[in-house]
Amino acid sequence: MQRTRLYRDGTVADEGFPVSKVSDYLEDPSNVIWFDMCQPTASDLSAISEELGLHPLAVEDAVAEHQRAKVDRYQTHLFVTSYAVSLNTATGELEADEIDAFVTSQALVTVRRTQKFDIDAVVRRWDASPDLARYGVGFLLYGLLDYVVDTHFEAVQSLDTEIEALEDQLFDANPRDMDLQRRTFALRKSLVKLRRVVLPMREVLNTLLRRDLHVASGEMVPYFQDVYDHVLRATEWTESLRDLVSTILETNLAVRGNRLNVITKQVTSWAAIIAVPTAVTGFYGQNVPYPGFGRIAGFWTSSFIIAALSVGLYAIFRRKEWL
Repeated sequence: MQRTRLYRDGTVADEGFPVSKVSDYLEDPSNVIWFDMCQPTASDLSAISEELGLHPLAVEDAVAEHQRAKVDRYQTHLFVTSYAVSLNTATGELEADEIDAFVTSQALVTVRRTQKFDIDAVVRRWDASPDLARYGVGFLLYGLLDYVVDTHFEAVQSLDTEIEALEDQLFDANPRDMDLQRRTFALRKSLVKLRRVVLPMREVLNTLLRRDLHVASGEMVPYFQDVYDHVLRATEWTESLRDLVSTILETNLAVRGNRLNVITKQVTSWAAIIAVPTAVTGFYGQNVPYPGFGRIAGFWTSSFIIAALSVGLYAIFRRKEWL
C-alpha cells in the first residue's frame, strides 16, 4: 500500500501519483513530497531508493525489525526510527508499531511495518495546520513525531489509571492475590517496554534540533522544542510509574504477610478456646472418683467450667483484637 502527496508553496498540489514521478516533481525546489509505504517489498524500497538516492544501510534498517528509536545521518538524508504505542487495557500488554522515515531536503518517506499505525491521524494533523505547511519537510516530520509522542502520553496515562486501580485492590476486603500479582507483573512488563521506546526519543529530538541538520529551523524550532518537552514529561512519568509499580509489589507482599499474621492469631485463639472443653472433658473422663462423680451435678459443673472459660478467653482475645 502506497500513498503520495505533493506540497507546492505550502498547499497540496497533487496526491496519489506513482513513485516514478517523484524525481520529476523534485526538480522544482518549491515542491515537497510525502511518500508513504506500508509493508513494502524489496522492490518497492529499491524504487524509491533510486528516485531519492537513499543510502543502502538506511534501506537495510528500514527492512530490519526491532530497531532502536534513533536518528542516522547520511550525506543526503536522515533516517529516523520511532514507535507509536498503545495499551491493551484488557490484558495490560503494550503494543508498539514501528514507523521509519527517510528525511531529505524536499521529501519525507514513511515506512510502516503494519497497518496498525494510524497514518490517517498524522495526515489529519497536517491538514489541521495549513499555515505551517509552507515550512516543508520540517513541518511534515514535526506532525509525524508529534503524533508518535502523543501516543506515548496516552499510553502512560492509561498505565497510570490501571496502576491506580491496583492500589485500590491492595486493601480490598476480599483480595484476589493471584489476579493482583498477574496484573501487576503485566503492567510492569509494559512499563519496561514503554521505557525502551520513550527514553531514546530524547536523543532523537535533541539530534533533530541541531542547527546544522536544517530540519528544525526558523519558525519550526518552537514546535520541535514543544515535542521535546512532551518527551521529557513522558519519560519522567514513566520512571515514576516504574517506582510506583515496584512499591505496589512490595506493599502487596507486606499486606499478605500482615494478613497471614492475623489469620495465625485467629487460628491460635480458636485453638486455645477449643482446648478448654477438651481439657475439662478429659479431666472428667478419668475413671477415678472425683467431686460430683456419678451424679448429675458433675455434668453441670463441667459444663459451667467449659462455658465460663471459653467465654472468658473469647472476651480476652476480642479485646486484644485477635478475633
